[in-house]
Amino acid sequence: MTEAPTTGTAVTIAPGVQWLRLEMGGPLGFINVWALDDGDGVALVDCGLGTEATAAAWSQAFAGPLRGRRVTRVFATHMHPDHIGMAGALTREHDCRLWITRLEYVTCRSLSSDTGRPAPPDGIRFYHAAGWGEADIARYTERFGGFGQMLTPLPDSFRRIVDGESITIGEHAWQVVVGSGHSPEHACLWCPELRLLISGDQVLPRITSIVAVHPTEPEANPLDDWMRSLARIRAIVPDDVLVLPAHNDPFLGLHFRLDTLLDGHANGLAKLRALLAEAPGRVVDLFPALFRRAIDETNIGMATGECLAHLNYLVAAGEVVRTVDAAGVAWYALSAKAEAVAA
Repeated sequence: MTEAPTTGTAVTIAPGVQWLRLEMGGPLGFINVWALDDGDGVALVDCGLGTEATAAAWSQAFAGPLRGRRVTRVFATHMHPDHIGMAGALTREHDCRLWITRLEYVTCRSLSSDTGRPAPPDGIRFYHAAGWGEADIARYTERFGGFGQMLTPLPDSFRRIVDGESITIGEHAWQVVVGSGHSPEHACLWCPELRLLISGDQVLPRITSIVAVHPTEPEANPLDDWMRSLARIRAIVPDDVLVLPAHNDPFLGLHFRLDTLLDGHANGLAKLRALLAEAPGRVVDLFPALFRRAIDETNIGMATGECLAHLNYLVAAGEVVRTVDAAGVAWYALSAKAEAVAA
């Protein structure tokens, strides 16, 4: 595989397709973004966090491999800050439009409006029900509203993209393939002619995207959405594409990776059933079924959301029942149906 680009440089992946990287800190380290030839300019796919460091990296790119190129449009695969954070600044600077699915845009605007607000009672009840202690809930209330701080102000308008739409970018047609579970309406871009799939976070080569339940929709079933989406992508996009993911390196073997991701979640569900067969538990009691690493203040939010995604999946399937005690804490147990199957 071609060596990955460094900040301010680009690697040509295919005719008219350049790969750039933006540092973002944390365990992921960076995000991959893509510049696609689009007439006399370039269309950008994803754009990094809305930080000064990201702005400086884009300045380097426009002084280097993208020198003299105007930005025709900015695509965001989805609304997470590392993908859309600089969209407002870039679209204003280059007087161009943000292209994104409607649910991603609307959800992003909603979450960014929480900046400066106190933590809502619904959120506190949500984490209390999961079994969080006072110290973890205090940290949640202190950190609430941080989403919008990772964004430059969003554009006030956008161009909606929809599943199945064919979009001509430069000399090539790219098909929109929408998935959900990691985010509400995540858009991948597939170019049959170039045999490329820009997969965003929907398919990553070495890590599994977070699939989580959040306080805004506590009864959601994102794991079902996620698994259905992976199966659908497998049916639509052929195996012989080069996958251009948001994190890690481009890779071959799309169908094998999709199968591996599906098997991983099936294995997690099996372990959760086995742990619940021993005794009912709260969300915080059930982390060992899904996570090998220790859960602490740095990752308890992620672990809670992912654990609830698996539990809600099993509740919807009739395999697990949820009861709430007098203190407002939720307990999960195998249903009579699941116990009969296990027996």
